[in-house]
Amino acid sequence: MERADPATDAGDRPALEQWLDYHRATVRLKCTGLDELFARQAPVRTSPLLSPAGLVAHLTDNEQYWFEAVLHDGPRLADDDDPDADWVAPEGVPLAELLDRYDAQCARSRELTAGLDLSFVARRAVGSGDRPRTLRWIYLHQIEETARHNGHLDVVRELLDGTTGT
Repeated sequence: MERADPATDAGDRPALEQWLDYHRATVRLKCTGLDELFARQAPVRTSPLLSPAGLVAHLTDNEQYWFEAVLHDGPRLADDDDPDADWVAPEGVPLAELLDRYDAQCARSRELTAGLDLSFVARRAVGSGDRPRTLRWIYLHQIEETARHNGHLDVVRELLDGTTGT
């Protein structure tokens, strides 16, 4: 996925989609050129799950959870009994493949939202008080979630190999 700057004059729906895609594409850019040896290292002592591979696995799960499990009441793929399960990348899966899986899940999310109105109410209520969420809320949440984890990728990448920017 190529990263494109969002339009400055887009309507609500295109703006939300463009900003989310911008942050999704940034995930791959943050991982570009990272040595496979570093992909599973978590350099922040107090956050042992915060590795590039773990962040990509978490973001992939997050896409599946909100756009499939919540929005369309589909199955939850992560282990609900282990709150950290989505932060652990499968053993033996290279970072490039994890990124491909992330891109595929993002494409699936786009398919699942195509044609839905921003006020579409998710089929599954979640969170405090099991409140229903609209597609608009889910888009905003995913923008925040993905941007926040891109910040984590910034820090982790700089600690691992000194790479900054993007």
